[in-house]
Amino acid sequence: MPTSSYQQRRSRVETYFDRTAVEAWRRLTSEAPVSGVRATVRAGRAEMRDTLLGWLPADLTGERVLDAGCGPGELSAEVARRGAEVVGVDVSANLIDIARQRLPADTDPARVAFHVGDMLDPELGTFDRVISMDVLIHYPREDAVAALASLAERTRTQMVFTFAPRTPLLSAMHAVGKLFPRGDRSPAIEPTAERRLRQTIEAEPRLGEGWATGRSHLIRRGFYISQALELQRL
Repeated sequence: MPTSSYQQRRSRVETYFDRTAVEAWRRLTSEAPVSGVRATVRAGRAEMRDTLLGWLPADLTGERVLDAGCGPGELSAEVARRGAEVVGVDVSANLIDIARQRLPADTDPARVAFHVGDMLDPELGTFDRVISMDVLIHYPREDAVAALASLAERTRTQMVFTFAPRTPLLSAMHAVGKLFPRGDRSPAIEPTAERRLRQTIEAEPRLGEGWATGRSHLIRRGFYISQALELQRL
């Protein structure tokens, strides 16, 4: 059961992507020209997608994969190309609309099902793998780990996700963001040290005994700072 703080933060994320920033994200995740700052974010996101995809098998035939917080669907499309049945879920109806519109012609639409909703919804079923890019960055460490534990109960082999690392630059950006009027702010990023995140994962009973942390990779591209981490079932 998601915590009340998780639900409150999820609601703010939904409002941001469905009302405040949908056009900005539509442009950022397309090939349209963007500012220099947003170009670094676009490049960082592309590098992170390649990192997470590189941790998945090249052949996913017969597997079922959850793209948790799929946004405009780039990861979902690539995983489907590898032969998997993909469920892409996002709290933003606008982003799901974009994902459906942009599904590449070379991707079998029968392999991809996009849903508006919560990635923790048990009605989505069980999966072989979970991939989640720049979603848990919006939640406090304890809520993020609880979300991973909930997903782990329905995942057979592997979860790859990103978190916001605690770096001086990211902490400064986070502090500056608080100076903007509330209506102009993006959902808060919750930086956490990798060591503390790993400790919290190990202390979570649903993760500490049946799962192990694996590869980790930090990406810094201008205003994009995010870190990938892998969890593997033992």
